[in-house]
Amino acid sequence: MIELTHLCKHFGKRGEIRAVADVSFCAPAGQITGLLGPNGAGKTTLLRMLSTLLAPDKGHARIAGFDIVAERQQVRRHIGVLSDTRGLYPRLSAIENIAYYGSLYGLSGRALDERIALLLETLDLQALAHRKTEGFSQGERMKVAIARALIHDPPVILLDEPTNGLDVMSVRLLRGFLRALRDQGKCLIFSSHVMSEVANLCDTIMVLNHGRLIAQGTADNFREKTAQASLEDAFFALLENDEQSGKQQRNAA
Repeated sequence: MIELTHLCKHFGKRGEIRAVADVSFCAPAGQITGLLGPNGAGKTTLLRMLSTLLAPDKGHARIAGFDIVAERQQVRRHIGVLSDTRGLYPRLSAIENIAYYGSLYGLSGRALDERIALLLETLDLQALAHRKTEGFSQGERMKVAIARALIHDPPVILLDEPTNGLDVMSVRLLRGFLRALRDQGKCLIFSSHVMSEVANLCDTIMVLNHGRLIAQGTADNFREKTAQASLEDAFFALLENDEQSGKQQRNAA
């Protein structure tokens, strides 16, 4: 489970850029929680705080019961992170990339070998296992990055724009794999701006705008609330309502 309470992160010399402003929500185990928002909404900054790469300026967050600041090392042991940059070592083979990360998490010997074998089979990576990752396609890199992120079998998985640059078959593979992880009781946060992926995958959706949480619920909730036929139309209606509300507040001030 992930719990956020009034989480804030500002940038700039005087903190004038509010990347994340007073965000609170809970992402339970056994569900895929979506982060939806336009560019600059704060999705990546939020995930970087949850992955302990950035410390919040205010507020608190707990992952699997551990505080992301005071118990950072414990948090890192309980999360798997898949970013849109992938970050593979090009001179290493697929299996060497995965094994290296396994060793960082304290896995070795038979336990590491068995975990690698399971992931290679699950992700259909056997044919690529001993090839250097330099020159891999986006889909191939994605598979290796997923295996690397999950080598220690974490209960919490953070995904930042994981479908960027993927072909249709790779997206289909990723979608099925994430659903399987959810069914195993994992807690997943899925950040994306692709409406169809959010609608197809996410049990609950958090809509961010200008660093603030402006709506949370299901795709059906949003369509009903805004009287729109699609999640995309509902999303833009929510953004428009938020912008108008902000303008009215500024005018009143």
